[in-house]
Amino acid sequence: MKKSTFAASVAAASTALLLLSAPLAASAHVHVDPDQAAPGSYTNLTFKVPNESATAGTVKLVVDLPTATPFTSVSYLPLAGWTTTVDTEKLAKPVKTDDGTITEAPVRVTWTANSGVQVAPGQFQQFTVSAGAVPDTGSIELPAHQHYSDGTVVDWDQPTPASGKEPEHPAPTLYIDTPAPSEDGSSALLATDAPKPQAADSGTTATVVSIAVGVGGLALGAIALVIAVFALTRAGRGAERKVQG
Repeated sequence: MKKSTFAASVAAASTALLLLSAPLAASAHVHVDPDQAAPGSYTNLTFKVPNESATAGTVKLVVDLPTATPFTSVSYLPLAGWTTTVDTEKLAKPVKTDDGTITEAPVRVTWTANSGVQVAPGQFQQFTVSAGAVPDTGSIELPAHQHYSDGTVVDWDQPTPASGKEPEHPAPTLYIDTPAPSEDGSSALLATDAPKPQAADSGTTATVVSIAVGVGGLALGAIALVIAVFALTRAGRGAERKVQG
């Protein structure tokens, strides 16, 4: 077998391995982790913000909080180099809860980069808040607005349809009584059968599952690559023996 043909075959096998590992790459959109929480709980919500621009940096993030089913309390984790504000406003319509009637609630969280600070191209940043009490509802959208240093603003505010197919700029969504949809658009569990998630453990469980799936995919890809190279090597040796014979 010619060296060029052998090299091309190895390159093709390597490409197959990369395709197998592709699902491990983080989705290139703003999302919230964990994406499921128990009603009545107080949970840490982390917004992972990748920088998608090749020439500009992310310098501001604004997250809209629900007003129809509001949180009663929101606090933020300080982030070096960023100024954070939580805006509380009077609700257009008071909301009755088990703890009383809510007339004011946090409606917006804003992170603004200090001078000289940005999320540069090829980087991502995590912005964390503690929110509660989580309303007893199906799910809530948390639209995010990503501001770039060149003046561009990307609005992550499109709802995910019932089919589960993500739109171009999906809004970060926290699922509560409704299970989060799987990639094929179906729910992982029926709503009637779904156990109430534990806010403290949901993020850890999702991380462990993701790591296990990722390691399994890489292992299968590595095995396929080794088998391909071994087969190609044997084929090359067999061809050489025929020529010599």
